Amino acid sequence: MARVIAITNQKGGVGKTTTSINLAACLVEAGQRVLLVDMDSQANSTSGLGIDKNAVETSIYHVLIGEANLQEIIRPIAVDFDLAPSNPHLIGAEVELIQTLAREQRLKNALQPLREAYDFIIIDCPPSLGLLTINSLTASDKVLIPIQSEYYALEGLQQLLNTIELLKRSGLNSTLDIEGVLITMYDQRLNLSKQVMEEVESFFKDKIYKTVIPRNVRLSESPSFGQTIIEYAPDSSGAQSYQQLAKEVLSREG
Repeated sequence: MARVIAITNQKGGVGKTTTSINLAACLVEAGQRVLLVDMDSQANSTSGLGIDKNAVETSIYHVLIGEANLQEIIRPIAVDFDLAPSNPHLIGAEVELIQTLAREQRLKNALQPLREAYDFIIIDCPPSLGLLTINSLTASDKVLIPIQSEYYALEGLQQLLNTIELLKRSGLNSTLDIEGVLITMYDQRLNLSKQVMEEVESFFKDKIYKTVIPRNVRLSESPSFGQTIIEYAPDSSGAQSYQQLAKEVLSREG
């Protein structure tokens, strides 16, 4: 059965999509079968893999509203993982699902028939705690939280942790747990980065990954070429860091 990991933080610009795409690619490189699900209406995981999000006719939106099944929308990606793409229509899903029975479980139900086909299912969540993120968390076994090494890094995170606890108590996902907390955009030359690291470590303790993602130009450039970092710049520090993260995830998942 696939292990389902939601990559989420309601704060934007912390590296959710960069982590989703590159962790998926590095898990494949390590011999895993991976599905990446783009649950963000900005569709950055989709466009970051070289797909024109505005040309995607059938997306995860159609799955959530019951007009397609997940198998029908999956696209193979050059680096040998599968993508369930998004497009801007997804922004309307939260409104359309309001009156829908068991609306929080639409993604979970859609993923269930495919869990035998993959080792990992990675979900790139939107920067919010709305219904799309709730669907993602309800469908997941674990949560991976990227945190940028800047001031206010922990701002709003208590709300995310409260949401996770609420899902557990409500019975929507009683086994949901934090897989790990990932420091991103780290610059070892800056005292600020070191201070943020200490603050995050004191807050999350043993949940922090040993791997730290550096601030790296190649990581920023690769989506504009529609490539993962291991395609675009395999020898870069960004590629090496995500390869190390994949090993750490595999280690934690046994």
